[in-house]
Amino acid sequence: MADRKQVLVIDDDPDFLSFVQIVLRANGYEVCTATTSNEGLEMMRRNPPDLVIVDVMMSYVLDGWSVSREMRSDPRLREIPLMMVSAIVSDEEDNLFPQGEKEHVKAFMSKPLDPAALLRRVAELTQVA
Repeated sequence: MADRKQVLVIDDDPDFLSFVQIVLRANGYEVCTATTSNEGLEMMRRNPPDLVIVDVMMSYVLDGWSVSREMRSDPRLREIPLMMVSAIVSDEEDNLFPQGEKEHVKAFMSKPLDPAALLRRVAELTQVA
């Protein structure tokens, strides 16, 4: 199907990648995965997806935010919607995230993800404007 939306998921947890792939593919999305921020950025530059889902913490604490900064600085990538996911859910830990950079992130979800909530957010973020 030519109109299938492509989602790139970047996370170093193979179980999380598998979970998101299963949920999204079962609902008509094309899903690509990357296990590092660099791999994900390379994939985006070769074939820009309709949505990027990235974990905040991978090989280092704020790895997901580095993806956000790179996307924002690249004219080809800056308009791609970005969803961040993280296991950090407390307000006390929220101050660890760079406050001035949140405007580029279109959605934030806490792990573990509820499949129905994930599908709702992905549908919202991949709507054609």
